[in-house]
Amino acid sequence: MKEKIYLDETSEYMTLGQVLKEVNVISSGGQAKWYLAETTVMVDGEPENRRGRKLYPGMMIEIPDEGTFFMAKKDPDDAAE
Repeated sequence: MKEKIYLDETSEYMTLGQVLKEVNVISSGGQAKWYLAETTVMVDGEPENRRGRKLYPGMMIEIPDEGTFFMAKKDPDDAAE
Protein backbone atom coordinates (compact mmCIF):
# COMPACT_ATOMS: atom_id res chain seq x y z
CA MET A 1 0.00 0.00 0.00
CA LYS A 2 1.30 3.47 -0.89
CA GLU A 3 -0.27 6.39 0.89
CA LYS A 4 0.41 10.08 1.42
CA ILE A 5 0.63 11.63 4.87
CA TYR A 6 -0.26 15.31 4.77
CA LEU A 7 1.29 17.90 7.04
CA ASP A 8 -1.07 20.63 8.13
CA GLU A 9 -0.46 24.17 6.89
CA THR A 10 1.29 25.27 10.09
CA SER A 11 3.76 22.35 10.29
CA GLU A 12 7.08 22.19 8.50
CA TYR A 13 7.71 18.55 9.47
CA MET A 14 6.36 15.56 11.41
CA THR A 15 8.45 13.25 13.61
CA LEU A 16 8.72 9.54 12.92
CA GLY A 17 6.92 8.84 16.22
CA GLN A 18 4.01 11.05 15.11
CA VAL A 19 3.83 9.22 11.77
CA LEU A 20 3.71 5.83 13.50
CA LYS A 21 0.82 7.09 15.61
CA GLU A 22 -0.92 8.70 12.60
CA VAL A 23 -0.97 5.42 10.66
CA ASN A 24 -2.14 3.50 13.77
CA VAL A 25 0.99 1.37 14.14
CA ILE A 26 1.24 2.47 17.78
CA SER A 27 -1.45 3.84 20.08
CA SER A 28 0.71 6.26 22.08
CA GLY A 29 3.90 8.19 21.51
CA GLY A 30 5.61 6.28 24.32
CA GLN A 31 5.45 3.07 22.29
CA ALA A 32 7.52 4.52 19.44
CA LYS A 33 10.91 3.84 21.05
CA TRP A 34 10.01 0.21 21.72
CA TYR A 35 8.51 -0.29 18.24
CA LEU A 36 11.57 1.17 16.50
CA ALA A 37 13.90 -1.02 18.57
CA GLU A 38 11.98 -4.14 17.44
CA THR A 39 11.14 -3.17 13.83
CA THR A 40 13.28 -1.88 10.97
CA VAL A 41 11.60 1.22 9.57
CA MET A 42 13.16 2.73 6.46
CA VAL A 43 13.28 6.45 5.71
CA ASP A 44 14.35 7.27 2.16
CA GLY A 45 15.85 3.78 1.86
CA GLU A 46 17.94 4.00 5.06
CA PRO A 47 17.12 2.22 8.35
CA GLU A 48 15.90 4.64 11.02
CA ASN A 49 15.38 4.03 14.74
CA ARG A 50 15.05 7.59 16.08
CA ARG A 51 11.46 8.44 16.99
CA GLY A 52 12.32 12.14 16.80
CA ARG A 53 13.55 11.96 13.19
CA LYS A 54 12.07 14.93 11.35
CA LEU A 55 10.20 13.97 8.20
CA TYR A 56 9.70 16.64 5.56
CA PRO A 57 7.56 16.72 2.41
CA GLY A 58 8.99 14.46 -0.29
CA MET A 59 10.39 11.87 2.13
CA MET A 60 9.39 8.20 1.88
CA ILE A 61 8.77 5.99 4.92
CA GLU A 62 8.56 2.19 4.65
CA ILE A 63 6.91 0.43 7.60
CA PRO A 64 6.98 -3.40 7.53
CA ASP A 65 3.51 -5.00 7.28
CA GLU A 66 1.93 -1.51 6.98
CA GLY A 67 3.11 -0.10 3.68
CA THR A 68 4.97 2.80 2.11
CA PHE A 69 4.08 6.36 3.01
CA PHE A 70 5.04 9.65 1.40
CA MET A 71 5.20 12.94 3.27
CA ALA A 72 3.35 15.76 1.52
CA LYS A 73 2.41 19.34 2.28
CA LYS A 74 -1.33 19.92 2.35
CA ASP A 75 -2.43 22.11 -0.53
CA PRO A 76 -4.13 25.26 0.84
CA ASP A 77 -6.77 24.91 -1.90
CA ASP A 78 -7.86 21.60 -0.32
CA ALA A 79 -8.50 23.20 3.09
CA ALA A 80 -12.13 24.02 2.22
CA GLU A 81 -12.96 20.36 1.55
